[in-house]
Amino acid sequence: MNDSGLLLEFLLVSPLLLVSLVLHELSHGWVAYALGDPTAKAYGRLTLNPIRHLDTWGTIMLVVSFLGSGGTFFFGWAKPVPVDPRHFKDGQRGMAWVGAAGPLTNYTLAVVAAGLFWLTYTWSPFLLEMCWMLFVLNVILGTLNLIPIPPLDGSRVVGGFLPRSAYRQWAELDRYGNYVFMLLFLVMVAVPGFFAATFGRVLELFMYLLLPGGWLG
Repeated sequence: MNDSGLLLEFLLVSPLLLVSLVLHELSHGWVAYALGDPTAKAYGRLTLNPIRHLDTWGTIMLVVSFLGSGGTFFFGWAKPVPVDPRHFKDGQRGMAWVGAAGPLTNYTLAVVAAGLFWLTYTWSPFLLEMCWMLFVLNVILGTLNLIPIPPLDGSRVVGGFLPRSAYRQWAELDRYGNYVFMLLFLVMVAVPGFFAATFGRVLELFMYLLLPGGWLG
């Protein structure tokens, strides 16, 4: 892909990814609020305004990884919604529900994209491509966030099923979350095919279940 084609693809992907990341973080805040935690609302994070959710370094990493890989790989993040589990009746289970909300939102968006894909299948190649990109982005985001390592959402979900004593030790791992996150990024960059092998199978499963004829794009 030449530079102009790569830039065009980035301009098309960016708003789809922005919507997906904002709804992902917003879902964390709304579930926390529904369970009794007003922290996200107090910080002005229960909003669709993307500026409130953007993280400077996460955005930079996203742009660099996408353009640097020729559009075959992306890695970035939005600003995490603040959550205080002390407001929950059951802090452990509450955090599990909050954690699950993000990936479930992405998978829901993937299902919506698949439905739109069916509707536009014979209409417009442009709309078809946009639906396809929205589908792929949200399958990847949902799957990535379900990896059970801090600070990803999967670690919160796993924590909800642990005994109380084990949960306290598990929660302590959050302090190392940023280091683990960067290590995961380095592995994805350094190991050829790791990204495709990790998320490709899940993507194929969603394609088989939701897209006409398991469409391959």
